[in-house]
Amino acid sequence: MLNPVNPRPNFPGEEEDILKFWNTKNIFKKSIESRPKNKTFSFYDGPPYATGLPHYGHLVAGTIKDVIPRYKTMKGYRVERVWGWDTHGLPIENIVEQELNIKSKLQIREYGIDKFNEKARAKVLEYAHAWEHIVERTGRWVDMENAYITMDSKYMESVWWVFKSIWDKGLVYMGHKVMPYCPRCATGLSSFEVGLGGYKDKIDKTVTVKFQSEDDPNTYFLAWTTTPWTLPGNLALAVNPNIKYVKVKRYDKFYILAKDRLEHYKNVIGDEIVEEFNAKKLIGKKYKRIFDYYKGVDKAFEIIAGDYVTTEDGTGIVHIAPAFGEEDYRVAKESGIAFYMPVNDMGEFEIDVPDYAGLSVVSSDTNARIITELGDKALVVRDHTHPYPYCWRCDSPLIYKAIDSWFVATEKLKKQMIKNNESVHWVPDHIGKGRFAKLLEGAPDWNISRNRFWGVPIPVWACEKCNENKVMGSIKELEEATGKKIDDIHLHKIHDLKVKCKCGGDARLTGEVLDVWFDSGCMPYASIHYPFENKDKFERDFPADFIAEGVDQTRGWFNSLMVLGTALFGKSPYKNVVVNGIVLAEDGQKMAKRLKNYPDPSYVMEKYGADAMRFYLMSSPAVKAGDLNFSEKGVEEIVKRLILTYWNSYSFFVTYASIVGFKPEEIETEDILDLWVISRLNNTVNMVTEELDNYELPPAARAIEEFVGDLSNWYIRRNRKRFAAGDKAALNTLYGVLVKLSQMLAPYMPFVTEEVYQNLVVNFVSDAKESIHLTDFPVYNELKVDDELEDNMEMVRKLVEMGMSIRNEKGIKVRQPLSVINATINNNLLDKRLQNILLEELNVKGFADRIKSKNSEESSARVNSKELKLIVDLEITSELKAEGLAREILRKVQVLRKEKGLSIDDKIELYYETEDNALRNAINHPVFKEGAKVKTTKEGKIEDAHSKELAIEGSMIWVGIKKA
Repeated sequence: MLNPVNPRPNFPGEEEDILKFWNTKNIFKKSIESRPKNKTFSFYDGPPYATGLPHYGHLVAGTIKDVIPRYKTMKGYRVERVWGWDTHGLPIENIVEQELNIKSKLQIREYGIDKFNEKARAKVLEYAHAWEHIVERTGRWVDMENAYITMDSKYMESVWWVFKSIWDKGLVYMGHKVMPYCPRCATGLSSFEVGLGGYKDKIDKTVTVKFQSEDDPNTYFLAWTTTPWTLPGNLALAVNPNIKYVKVKRYDKFYILAKDRLEHYKNVIGDEIVEEFNAKKLIGKKYKRIFDYYKGVDKAFEIIAGDYVTTEDGTGIVHIAPAFGEEDYRVAKESGIAFYMPVNDMGEFEIDVPDYAGLSVVSSDTNARIITELGDKALVVRDHTHPYPYCWRCDSPLIYKAIDSWFVATEKLKKQMIKNNESVHWVPDHIGKGRFAKLLEGAPDWNISRNRFWGVPIPVWACEKCNENKVMGSIKELEEATGKKIDDIHLHKIHDLKVKCKCGGDARLTGEVLDVWFDSGCMPYASIHYPFENKDKFERDFPADFIAEGVDQTRGWFNSLMVLGTALFGKSPYKNVVVNGIVLAEDGQKMAKRLKNYPDPSYVMEKYGADAMRFYLMSSPAVKAGDLNFSEKGVEEIVKRLILTYWNSYSFFVTYASIVGFKPEEIETEDILDLWVISRLNNTVNMVTEELDNYELPPAARAIEEFVGDLSNWYIRRNRKRFAAGDKAALNTLYGVLVKLSQMLAPYMPFVTEEVYQNLVVNFVSDAKESIHLTDFPVYNELKVDDELEDNMEMVRKLVEMGMSIRNEKGIKVRQPLSVINATINNNLLDKRLQNILLEELNVKGFADRIKSKNSEESSARVNSKELKLIVDLEITSELKAEGLAREILRKVQVLRKEKGLSIDDKIELYYETEDNALRNAINHPVFKEGAKVKTTKEGKIEDAHSKELAIEGSMIWVGIKKA
């Protein structure tokens, strides 16, 4: 038996009840266990940090990660999904530093690495419970009880195995390179971490410096720099052999620069060229130091060749500080120029540069002081706005600095990674073929070491005697090498462990920790402790069928997964990737708590429900790497436009089905609207299946929403009389459509569809599945499809629009019946089965094969389109006029019935009073009496009736009703 449906549903409250039902009945667990182990759909979930609450970006990715697994489960797959927590690295260390008011690595060492790391361990899951609550409230099903945690020893051990495996393949090396470096965090960063931090416009002082020639004290080489702080590290100047240079005279001084840059400097040095020459003439020439440092150095302060020097800006001569530029370091090394590092780990000048020792190189004051002390060596000083990189975690400006680091030789993997990427299905496609492909093509070797404390230690022990390296690939290996029982391999636990080298010397841990992106890139292996456990599971599920994250992860997780998957197994670790974009505030600005420019996700779910938020997000550009300006009104609109329409269709069915004691049965229908909606449903199922199989969530969502609209606004509205009469074919058709629609909608809106399913199916079918999420996704039935009927029905709806435009243009209300119309589709008369639909929609009495032309434009109207033609007879007879008035009064009396709280079956006693004969006749018209369910009609007012004075076409009538 059907339960009555609340006409004013509280969707958020009902969702809370559904959550309790799922948890009590273990529906999520059953949804996995009900599917065979030999038919799996594997999914990797990238681990977030639990150091703050989830935002809309997390919810977009999280909902994608729920819609696809729910869909695949309903398609018969076993979809295990386990949560993960990212727990290492600078994000955690920065939080602990702030709590302890620690400003540098030295202070961490003074505080104690062991105490610092234990503080970090205690902090990592601070917001875990809040995450669990919000994720559950969104309706996402994921196993959080058995979440993998990157700080767990088993996870870390698998990371060691990955490191040693690629070490054994010759893909790891120690290098001395100029790398992006964060002075605040005192560690180098990888190139894709720089991308994560992004660039911001920064105003710096630029300076064009005069470097005095050793050969001629009146001749100067001009070089331009945007980083004056690097000038104390100057050891050479570079020119491009392919560029023409000139010597320009100004008074008794001579200046050398690229010919193409003279125009830019002529106001300062003039434009009197005394000599033009090739760069080769300059190479090898010496110049005087601009600062009094590095005396006695043999190979320095000379001009060298640099093929990267351009004339796009500056002077065509580049100042070379080998310690602070990747290209500077390369060309200096090629030319044998000396190397000095005048800056310490904290980004401060060393004592080698006594004038500035202890000053921060990123301070604008330091730059200003250096420029001032250059004196007349500073030819031109200007403000310059340029994009500048910032740290992705502490938001401090980065520098480029030569450091010793461990690298993964991604250059060796590049061709295979590019090939592997070609086999990956990216949504949207342009991310994989564009942004990610270009990233792989230009990827430098990956700096994987961080000179920090809270992370997976790089498992390399270096011998103090012979410098040979010993690499550990498991805890067991380390235990055997040290003779100690080990249960935690964090840095502070193993830092002092010595390993005997075969030469007899002691090997010590090198002391770095791994880049956190290496941690998360090991997730396919480490999350299941592979290869120490779960070999069968890994071989079954690798590579993943599906992953989904934000567009920023092209430089992050997507990249680290690809590097390690290719390095270990020669293949991509994922087959399909859905990339979501950025969710912005409604005004297009970045969401920020301090600006209060967005509604909290919990508030939105409490007000509108998670289903509405989910569908809003999943039908937005954000699902396909686009930006979404989040609008609370947009979520509200989903409730009004979709959820309430769906709910009202369900409520409508329950109302009429309950009246006749409906029980579902197989009935072959011949009604044209039944056949149309069944065909329309199957085509929608086919489209949605194709789109979801291709991970195209927004078009699938739009197709479902369009069908919901058609079901309510066309099928149900057109069939009201059949439902009121208890027509079995109509009720069974609508029942079947609602069940399949609910199943199709369930991955997107799991709550409301569960509510509908419980009433429509569980209440009726003895062997029904316990939850809609344990059922199968609807299957496309081609035999039920009639494309011609759908096309013709679409034409009828267009004809209705054309007819309505005629009524509107002529000022004739829809309730006023007209006598006759003629309609053709492609010059063929409308199918007789469709004629009645058109007549009822346009409130016309008859269909004529032909309408004779009339002299007056007021008596007929014609509308043509490419495929359609409609002619309407506009002549209104007295009989038609009377019926029109009857319908006008009927509409207003129906409002009175609703106000009175009458059911659709209740009959009424009608009382009226009017001086207008036409209205008096209309009250007694059969159309009115039948529509209003009038049992008796009496003229005259009574006091106890529910009444109202009505204005009908300029005349008044008092109407009162009582339940008969």
